[in-house]
Amino acid sequence: MKPASIKKILILVTILAVPGFLYYLLQDQGKNRYKPLPFFGPKQYGHSFHEVRGKTIADTIYHEAKGLDFISQAGKSVNWDSYKGKIVVFNAFYTHPSSEAVKLSNKAMQAFNAWYSNNKMVHFVSMSIDPVYDRPEVLSKYADSLSAKPGKWDLLTGDSTKLFSFINDQLFIDAHQAYGRGRKHFLLSDYFVLVDPQHRIRGYYHSNRQEDLSKLDDEIKVLIAEVLRNIEDGR
Repeated sequence: MKPASIKKILILVTILAVPGFLYYLLQDQGKNRYKPLPFFGPKQYGHSFHEVRGKTIADTIYHEAKGLDFISQAGKSVNWDSYKGKIVVFNAFYTHPSSEAVKLSNKAMQAFNAWYSNNKMVHFVSMSIDPVYDRPEVLSKYADSLSAKPGKWDLLTGDSTKLFSFINDQLFIDAHQAYGRGRKHFLLSDYFVLVDPQHRIRGYYHSNRQEDLSKLDDEIKVLIAEVLRNIEDGR
């Protein structure tokens, strides 16, 4: 066989072999190569243990957001059972009069909702901090303007005390109502909060910073990979 022919065959074999080799690396060698996301919020060490490379390590109990029980723009009850096994991105907002920061945050959430519209694992939740005005019928019209479909991107309202408790004490983002000059004012942090299927907080992102939004997109994908791996491992 001519050297030129041998060279062509080797090139062809290499081209055909590379994808399979890369797949092997990703599946076998690279399975745990991505950097796992951190956990946010208070934590405590449990009384159970596990081993890592021969070392006995106490299991850590991470904060889990509790008390999600509100009403969506469709007038339906929404709780954690509504997002069983799902990844959820939270933020806080109000409809009127919207500040520029709230408008930008809503636009960013609208973009994420469009990007992940066909991904059944990822959901979005916006919590109103003005439940007196933002009743379900008001949220329904507002949701239409954002193309926010119930069940995929839920705009939630409900009892004021429960709402502020969930936002401030469970998600750990600041949201308050204040009064001055004869009118009500709203103060809130412009953060998105990434929560895993176990209701644990895995990330905070400024909704008005492109760098943070890109990071959120990346870390949603990392969390999807983590969830799928845990399902595969039976965890």
